[in-house]
Amino acid sequence: MAREAWKSRLGLILAMAGNAVGLGNFLRFPVQATQNGGGAFMIPYAIAFLLLGIPLMWAEWAMGRMGGTRGHGTTPFMFHMMWKGAPSKYLGVLGVMLPLGITVYYVCIESWTLAFAWFSGIQRYFGIADAEQMSEFLHGFQGVEATAHFDGISTAYVFFLVTMAINAYIVTRGIAAGIEMLAKVAMPTLFVFAVVIAVRVATLGLTEVPPPYPVQGGFAFIWNPDFGQLGNSKIWLAAAGQIFFTLSIACGAIQTYASYLGKRDDVVVTGLTTSVTNELTEVILGGSIAIPVAFAFFGAAATREIAQGGAFNLGFAAMPLVFQKIPMGAFFGTLWFGLLFFAGITSSVALMQPAIAFLQDELGFSRKKAATIVVLFVFVAAHMFIFGLGHGTLDEMDFWCGTFGLAVFALFESVMFFWVFGMNRAWAEMHQGAQRKLPRPYYWIMLLVTPLYCFTLLAAWGVQQGFDVLIMKDVAPGDRPWIWATRALFLGMIAAFALLVRHASKKWDEVKP
Repeated sequence: MAREAWKSRLGLILAMAGNAVGLGNFLRFPVQATQNGGGAFMIPYAIAFLLLGIPLMWAEWAMGRMGGTRGHGTTPFMFHMMWKGAPSKYLGVLGVMLPLGITVYYVCIESWTLAFAWFSGIQRYFGIADAEQMSEFLHGFQGVEATAHFDGISTAYVFFLVTMAINAYIVTRGIAAGIEMLAKVAMPTLFVFAVVIAVRVATLGLTEVPPPYPVQGGFAFIWNPDFGQLGNSKIWLAAAGQIFFTLSIACGAIQTYASYLGKRDDVVVTGLTTSVTNELTEVILGGSIAIPVAFAFFGAAATREIAQGGAFNLGFAAMPLVFQKIPMGAFFGTLWFGLLFFAGITSSVALMQPAIAFLQDELGFSRKKAATIVVLFVFVAAHMFIFGLGHGTLDEMDFWCGTFGLAVFALFESVMFFWVFGMNRAWAEMHQGAQRKLPRPYYWIMLLVTPLYCFTLLAAWGVQQGFDVLIMKDVAPGDRPWIWATRALFLGMIAAFALLVRHASKKWDEVKP
């Protein structure tokens, strides 16, 4: 059975951009920057983009295309192809498991954005006066605590069901009719919404009573670094994790999307275009909305406190208060959360694709059957984060799948492609069909700097924070059973895919390298 393919080059670029541009740009990035020192975070962030993000983006495009031309679209096969006779295929399991692990909590957050777009339109949260009350509204909606605003989790659950249904409809339709069609509609809409909101934030105080604090304070927080914080490995790991998360690299999704390319399709220009588009969206647009507006209305201390409330909470706890204070607030609130929903759904369908492709390519399932199985798994597993949200399950899974796991997999794939497969062969593979040559310094960056960077990050984190995290030093006793359950889900997914890889790999040795 012939593998699917992208219908057009524009659709490919928009789908790849949609894969990268997601909730990480507009929700996770502001929180990560705020939690990790603002300007101090941006220095390792920029370094990680140049030395990790761009090299791995090119490598993953090349690996994906290479696997796809042999009929396989996931990293277990790609790793096996590069190093036969070794347990490399089991290292590749992370390239299927990590994106699926991210999806099971990502769809929950995605459903919140749809709900808050509706709440903005009907002005459900209008009248709430401060950040504490807004957090109470959010927690009541999420079912974390009983509040006067919601009588339980039923409202959130309805929006979760709607979000799952939309995701299921898109992924079951396939690459061209589903994912590519979505990208052509959602991505232009997303960028228009983002530009409109960013302009509105930059002009706060010009058409209404100025906010309590100058909006420039938020921009200063992002761009004025405290160099004394740069010795903390947590900031460097968080910055690298954000680069991995926001570019959707080191999680297998890029390889799977690239596996639907033709043998002579360019990966150099398209990979760079995807990376730059995402970073402009994140830093210029994502960094110009939530952080500056929160600083303008709440000040520095309150903004940091809100950001500590969860990996994605800043956009939900702060922005609704702002929309009540500006003209046409209901319209801009609907626009903001609509933007987040479009960003979220283009990423969630991409994150499910590696698992779907694995079932199709390795087990021979039809597209509809594979997509249905994956959607049902996500639906069931997501309940861990719907009902365990108040016990830290979402942040726990986000750390292991969205930060630590991505750094580990980045180390694996950089060693596999640049060293085991060989830098000369990797360099030639990336240039196959390329419209432009890669800058020569990147030959040495990929060979030496990228894998060493990943190893150093993980080693430093292990020394400074690793043991405390493993023993749950800062976790409340009542939350520990939930954290153990989250870790069990994480490890169980790895074990399950390892067994499937063992079964599927019996025929891989017949494929030519």
